[in-house]
Amino acid sequence: MSSTADDTRLVPAPRGERTGLLRSVRETVADALARPLTPYYLLLGAAALLLVIGVIMVASASSVYSYKYNGGDSYAVVKRQIMWLAIALPLAWVASRLPIGFYKRVAPLAFALGCLLLVATIFLGVTVNGNRNWLPVGPIRIQPAELTKLALILWAATVYAHKERRLDSLHHLFVPVVPGAALATLLVILGRDLGTALVFFAILLGLLWVVGAPFRYFGIALSVVAAGALYLATVDTERMARLLNFVDPFQDFHDTGWQPAHGLYALASGNVLGEGIGHSIQKWGDLPEAHTDFIFAVLGEELGLIGTLLVVGLFVVIAWAALRVAATAVDPFIRYATFGIVVWLLGQTVINIGMVLALLPVIGIPLPLISYGGSSLVPSLAALGLVVGFARREPAAAAALAARKAARKGTPVPETGPHPGPHPGARA
Repeated sequence: MSSTADDTRLVPAPRGERTGLLRSVRETVADALARPLTPYYLLLGAAALLLVIGVIMVASASSVYSYKYNGGDSYAVVKRQIMWLAIALPLAWVASRLPIGFYKRVAPLAFALGCLLLVATIFLGVTVNGNRNWLPVGPIRIQPAELTKLALILWAATVYAHKERRLDSLHHLFVPVVPGAALATLLVILGRDLGTALVFFAILLGLLWVVGAPFRYFGIALSVVAAGALYLATVDTERMARLLNFVDPFQDFHDTGWQPAHGLYALASGNVLGEGIGHSIQKWGDLPEAHTDFIFAVLGEELGLIGTLLVVGLFVVIAWAALRVAATAVDPFIRYATFGIVVWLLGQTVINIGMVLALLPVIGIPLPLISYGGSSLVPSLAALGLVVGFARREPAAAAALAARKAARKGTPVPETGPHPGPHPGARA
């Protein structure tokens, strides 16, 4: 047989054909992303995958701890996590179905209740790792600050939606949201929880940005908060040591650098593909808080770079889908609430991963949907359920869902109009 035929099979496709193929792929992806139900399905899919990964990693990262402190039961911690998940999922479903008017009515009361719980935590709370942020409620302990984050977002979104046409005035822009958020942040600081206070501050900045606050005020706010955080660090020797040593945790390896250093060991030993689920070495006692604040390190050790990039990518998908919901929303409450939830969850994710990578000081922030803990999981999942509800209520998405339901029943399919596109006033 002549070699001519074989040689022709090795000839690459002409440049024009490759360009046309890439253009076709881009157009297909762009068309899929532009569909009205895309944010809805992306939110559901990404959140579901993160929850599955979270349960698997909590089971693995907590196995040694559970065996040691729970009478030889290696699955005690993950059983509690599954219990919290069983509570959170129905709450998220209910949150996605409740009418928007309900949230507007209860938001002020929810935020006031959150602040009262923060006050109760100061006087009646339990101190854990130097932070007085746990409140005993019967046989369990909760973190009121986690619930107050969502309450703050809903309350601020309600206020700004009511003042939509008056937000060009600085008075209406700052009052009462800024004093209210400052009060909640102060109550958290009095409990010595600087990490959660920074999350509250990030939520406030995000809300001010989306409602159109002048940029010069952000510089002033950042300067004031940086000075305040530095002052709070100087009056606490442990906090100061963390701030000084996080850049190079190995300089104080046996003290303040122990946790971030072993987090880096875990990530480094995972390489690209990881050691395999259940094969972490650091979870055997060297890495503190392996199933809570530093679960990302165990994830990197067992699932490698591929696993960490997958988790980061899923959070990016949630952020993109939620921002799409915010940008296309007609109701300003949906726009502000969705953006606030994105800032909360994504900001907390960035802080947590930054701690594990030794890019930020260790300030005790869990990884949303992944870390163990009902106080973090329940409000986070309820917030995502709220955004999923917003996504399915978007007019074009609601019409598409109605069309699919009608098609399944064999009734005439209603016509759907084009996607409305970004709201003209949406900064998101």
